[in-house]
Amino acid sequence: MDQLELRIRNHDREIEKMCNFHYQGFVDSINELLKVRGEAEKLKNQVTDTNRRLQHDGSELLSSMKELRQCRIQQRNITATVEKLNLCLPVLEMYSKLRVQMKTKRHYPALKTLEQLEHTYLPQVSHYRFCQAMVDNIPKLREEIREVSMSDLKDFLESIRKHSERIGETAMKQAQQQRTLDNILSLQTKCGLGRKYKKDKCLSPEVNGTSPMSEQDSGILDIEDDEDEEAPGTQDLVDFSPVYRCLHIYTVLGSREVFENYYRKQRRKQARLVLQPSSNMHETLDGYRKYFHQIVGFFVVEDHILHTAFGLVNRAYIDELWDLALSKTMAALRTHSSYCSDPNLMLDLKNLIVHFADTLQGYGFPVNQLFDMLLEIRDQYSEILLKKWAQVFRNILDGDNYSPIPVNDEEMYRKILGQFPFQDSDLEKQPFPKKFPFSEFVPKVYSQIKEFIYACLKFSEDLHLSSTEVDDMIRKSTNLLLTRTLSNCLQNVIKRKNVGLTELVQIIINTSHLEVSCKFLEEFITNITNVLPDTVHTSKLYGLTTFKDARQAAEEEIYTNLNQKIDQFLQLADYDWMSSESSNQASDYLVDLVAFLNNTFAVFTHLPAPSDTHSRMPGKVAQTACMSACKHLSTSLTQLLLDAEVKQITLGALQQFNLDVKECERFARSGPVPGFQGETLQLAFIDLRQLLDLFIKWDWSTYLADYGQPTCKYLRVNPTTALTLLEKMKDPSRKNNVFAQFRKNERDKQKLIETVAKQLRGLINTHHS
Repeated sequence: MDQLELRIRNHDREIEKMCNFHYQGFVDSINELLKVRGEAEKLKNQVTDTNRRLQHDGSELLSSMKELRQCRIQQRNITATVEKLNLCLPVLEMYSKLRVQMKTKRHYPALKTLEQLEHTYLPQVSHYRFCQAMVDNIPKLREEIREVSMSDLKDFLESIRKHSERIGETAMKQAQQQRTLDNILSLQTKCGLGRKYKKDKCLSPEVNGTSPMSEQDSGILDIEDDEDEEAPGTQDLVDFSPVYRCLHIYTVLGSREVFENYYRKQRRKQARLVLQPSSNMHETLDGYRKYFHQIVGFFVVEDHILHTAFGLVNRAYIDELWDLALSKTMAALRTHSSYCSDPNLMLDLKNLIVHFADTLQGYGFPVNQLFDMLLEIRDQYSEILLKKWAQVFRNILDGDNYSPIPVNDEEMYRKILGQFPFQDSDLEKQPFPKKFPFSEFVPKVYSQIKEFIYACLKFSEDLHLSSTEVDDMIRKSTNLLLTRTLSNCLQNVIKRKNVGLTELVQIIINTSHLEVSCKFLEEFITNITNVLPDTVHTSKLYGLTTFKDARQAAEEEIYTNLNQKIDQFLQLADYDWMSSESSNQASDYLVDLVAFLNNTFAVFTHLPAPSDTHSRMPGKVAQTACMSACKHLSTSLTQLLLDAEVKQITLGALQQFNLDVKECERFARSGPVPGFQGETLQLAFIDLRQLLDLFIKWDWSTYLADYGQPTCKYLRVNPTTALTLLEKMKDPSRKNNVFAQFRKNERDKQKLIETVAKQLRGLINTHHS
């Protein structure tokens, strides 16, 4: 501490020395400072005054500066706000535009707007809360657009379902008009007017765009209707824009495949509904027409979608639907056409199917199977025609008078010749009135055969068949008409119970002339088909066989009817088998029978000569009928004589019976039918004649002695027959037996009868052994 104090004192002394050394200078400085103090005080006052004035004057400037600063801040805020608003306004405008588009159902533009809003505008202002609300609402808007567009698609599907029939009707009309125009053009081209027609066609607004494949904006059809007014096209009937919009919307949404699957599924369902025919479709042509219109309308729409909807459907899908439609349609047509019994309806159906097939073929659909099915329906049509013509033939045959056609003047004569090809120079030279040899059913049947051929030809039109195929079809159908339908009708007429011999004779005449006309039918078919009959695979007409069979049946029926008539007369026979003597004349019933036979065989002189040498000549028919009648009469008389109910016969009754047989022989000798040689016809009664001669002459010794020899007088007498008749003449229990006049010798006669009977039995036993 002492050192420190010492140190302090030393420093103080030094300071004091220092001060003393600078004291004068210090004083001077103080003086100067004092002077400066005054000046400083004065300066201070000036500064204070200046500061006061400055403060007074600067307060306004400061206030202005504050205002300026505030303005600068506001200006900066405004600029920033404007910049932000410039970013937000497009977002709001786009959102407002989106709402307007949604409200006006412009969903595809709305979806595009939504895409721009989401990916372009909203990211720039994503930190704002209202933008976040928009971002959160975007999925809802997308879903709303999806649902609304799907609703529009459903409306579209419902619309095309309702309008398919009208669309199909329009398409088929258009195809028919195009076909007609093509035919007219082809015809006019052949006539040298093709160029002018084409020019008119190009200038005509009605003709342009009539091709089935022509397409316009959203429609594909545009034709004239029956009132010469422009028919509505598909675009007028169905608005295709919903399907296009929906397709684009689902494409943008990334769900195109979902949309395609949904559309195809719904259209398949509609296809099955369209392909399901109504249960009464077969009743009228309108039922078939409506069915076809719906199918055509369906596929016209699908074809339009195929070409305009950017892959919504493809060819494989269309082909699949067409295969389904083809199988369903053909099955339905086969089923419903089988109910049809009207050939006119069947022909109209065929034309409608051809129109249907041609229309769809114009759109590229294969329709060969439809034409193949038409060939099946053609067979059914032929059967229906055969049934119809069977009734026609029945009416003709039932209404015929079976008498030669009388003509009184040249006009009537030429009219018949115009209906039936008949040539007869002798008839041509005869004066009026005269008669054709055939009855009215000949020209009528011939005309109806030609009508049948025309009906078959109508069905063959537009089936894309060659002339040879058409010719073959017509000939086969005509053969069926002749060999089955007409043949059955003729057979039924011939077999009728009330048919008379005159009618049968006329049928033979008629069938002979129809047989000759077959060659003219051949020529007729050749002329309409332009196929020569000698062409390979050409069928031949079998009419000759039909008419030959009918003529043969008529001949057999004549023989049968004659025999039946003879039986009817024989039923009138009333022999008194116990009569003691004859009446010396033939029985009344037999006289009437012979008169009937004479009148009957006179009719046969009208029979014409057939066209070929293999057929029976007219004389042969009459000769056969006459011989058959005589044989049947002889057999029936023999049976009458040997009837088991006749227990006993007297000699008088036998002599009366012999008179009747002689009447029959007299008829045979009279030559009721020319052409018999010698006593040929009398041979029919030879058996009966020898039997009666044997009993009346009682020539048993000759019979028994010569039996079995070729020169035997009673060669045709059968011992069994002789024994049967002999048994009827030997009954001794009756007073009026044949030996009543020889009562004295009755025992000898009975013994003789027993001896003859014994010998006859021996002959019979020998013959059987």
